[in-house]
Amino acid sequence: MKGAGVLETRLIDIGREKFASDVWGRTALLARGVSDFSDVFSANAVDELISRRGLRTPFLRVAKGGSTLPESSFTSPAGVGATISDQLDDTELWRKFADGATLVLQALHRTWEPVSSFSAQLSTELGHPVQANAYITPPQNRGFDDHYDIHDVFVLQIEGTKRWIIHEPVHVDPLRSQPWTDRRSAVAEAAEGTPYIDTVLEPGDVLYLPRGWLHAAQAQGKVSIHLTLGVHSWTRHALAEHLVQAALAAMGDDPEMRRSLPLGVDGPNGEIDAVRERLAAAVLKADATALFHRTRRGQGRPAPLGPVAQLAAVENLGADSWVRLRDALEARLEGSRLTTRVGWLDFPEANLPSVRRLLDGGDHVAADLGLELVERLLRAGVLVPVDR
Repeated sequence: MKGAGVLETRLIDIGREKFASDVWGRTALLARGVSDFSDVFSANAVDELISRRGLRTPFLRVAKGGSTLPESSFTSPAGVGATISDQLDDTELWRKFADGATLVLQALHRTWEPVSSFSAQLSTELGHPVQANAYITPPQNRGFDDHYDIHDVFVLQIEGTKRWIIHEPVHVDPLRSQPWTDRRSAVAEAAEGTPYIDTVLEPGDVLYLPRGWLHAAQAQGKVSIHLTLGVHSWTRHALAEHLVQAALAAMGDDPEMRRSLPLGVDGPNGEIDAVRERLAAAVLKADATALFHRTRRGQGRPAPLGPVAQLAAVENLGADSWVRLRDALEARLEGSRLTTRVGWLDFPEANLPSVRRLLDGGDHVAADLGLELVERLLRAGVLVPVDR
């Protein structure tokens, strides 16, 4: 499987092309025993995150009987030297877990490096932002009732087993502004029907659910740990929003659009047709590309950057130093300007061939790029050192 990514090698049991054409955003997919995920997450990771990392809310929430418990019930002050009142209280969490509550470790793509790397790689392959949560459920319990998510999910069973009951959507492809709570009665009614999937996930199994698919899950005879990779898909509706924003910005330069409505106006009446015509014309001319990429950059973070190692790389920079582009920068060269998640930089024409080489990926020796350029990009946090 040379060249295949984590989607094809670790999450699905069909080829990427078949997944893209027949499954993605269309239907649920169950893949049995596709990977050992112990390198990504584990029970030991759960214990370390909760008891030793000093996590605060909202990096964890607790659910029982279909409801989320108040944060004050499982947090406490951090003690001497740390004026933090909402760190996780491992004793209280243990008591709630022993009493049947589900622990939800949120945003693991920010707090656990193996999950972060896995999520970043999947996001790059899919072209959509990915977040990661872990659900730790005691035996014979479940944290949430039947519901649907407003993002696609890959469910990775890590430890234990969990029964999943899946129903088809009551609202296909919900937007982020259309949560399941807006359709409680329809969800409850659909959940009483014949399931599309009723199965028990075992370690190494993966379940893919498009947004809108109803689901509920219950741990079986042992503690269940599963990792949910949430894919926040870009939609045509989002592109339409960007087009309208770009059009409205351009219409600000139109004197007719800035003109006040007549005195005593009692509604849009005849004005709406003229506005609609100008808006339609502005949308046809609008270019939302820059806004799309700016929004996309804002929905993620670049790979971690160690300040001590970065300073050492700057101070010890030499002709034989090796560097590479920092991962997950969403870097784009538009003319002579490089835009990234850490800002933008303008370059003289002489630097552009070296910048393009960096964007092609791989490791580079500083002498081939130019020491002055490399130092500038190291200081900007765009390049990182490579150990050789």
